[in-house]
Amino acid sequence: MPPKRKAPAKREASSSDDEDNAPQSQSTAKKAKTSNDSSSSDTGLAPNGQPTNKVLPVDISFPPRVEGTLRLATWNICGLATSQKKGFKYYVEAEDPDILVLTETKVNNIPVDPALTARFPHCTWSISDKKTYSGTAVLSKYKPLSVDTTLPGHPDPTSVKGRIVTVEFEGCYVIATYVVNAGQGLKTLGAKNIWNQHFETYIRDLDKKKPVIWMGDLNVAPTAIDLANPKTNWNKTPGYTKDETEAFKNVLEPPESATDAGKFVDVWRQRHPEDHHYTYFSYRFNCRSKGLGWRLDMYVLSERLVERVKMCEIRSEIYGASDHVPVVMEIEREAVVGN
Repeated sequence: MPPKRKAPAKREASSSDDEDNAPQSQSTAKKAKTSNDSSSSDTGLAPNGQPTNKVLPVDISFPPRVEGTLRLATWNICGLATSQKKGFKYYVEAEDPDILVLTETKVNNIPVDPALTARFPHCTWSISDKKTYSGTAVLSKYKPLSVDTTLPGHPDPTSVKGRIVTVEFEGCYVIATYVVNAGQGLKTLGAKNIWNQHFETYIRDLDKKKPVIWMGDLNVAPTAIDLANPKTNWNKTPGYTKDETEAFKNVLEPPESATDAGKFVDVWRQRHPEDHHYTYFSYRFNCRSKGLGWRLDMYVLSERLVERVKMCEIRSEIYGASDHVPVVMEIEREAVVGN
């Protein structure tokens, strides 16, 4: 997410470019069945093939999950209180994930929400010391073996609060992150580089113990295909700089210096190698209608887990409660919680 929503230039430094710059989509993914109210009359497709609705649908249904799998969902909600006023519950009820990761919750205390706790008995909220800022949560139907909200080795633990939750299950670790933003004018790129350095060490250490599912708002567009206007944003806009993209690539493909390091896979991209689909659309400059967005929310898995994934999709219709849309993945149940 951009660091300041009221600023005139966030990620969409080039969002006002001609629509011709928006890439075309070749997606054939199954879509949710939705019914919009009268306030969302724009139900067409943008040039990149994603829908253009600006209000979250009230009536939503998704294809049934693959038998024997767990459904995981991740969503940057741009503030829990705000999203709850804009239809948050309709998505959660329709998706009914086994594990739900929420990023940018902006909560100051653990929420008291009987509907959420009834659905997810095991909730971990990582809350920033800074009021209404950041925030990451893992809500689960399954009890984890252990929970951690730190990034080991990071020199500033306070800056980490609200940005990471790690839950351990029998079969794997799940790391949920709302990764540090490089800031307007890349003023906090140094802080992000420190985060990336320690996170790479952390995820590799965990991977040596058991497989890892890393999910959430990773705050990077890994390659040119992951944002609408790559040329005009390269090395100028947070999320698409040499430092950030190389750090992400180093997680997927470990450098030679990382001895005995396993590989990781960006699962949605592996399954949709040509699609120009995004998970974030600024509220400004009519970006949603033009298909001008960024793919920032994703699943990165230990390579040895990938063959157990049965589905991974961007829920493109679920826009309006946030300027992000959710991403969902189904994986064999035993790979996460064991027998």
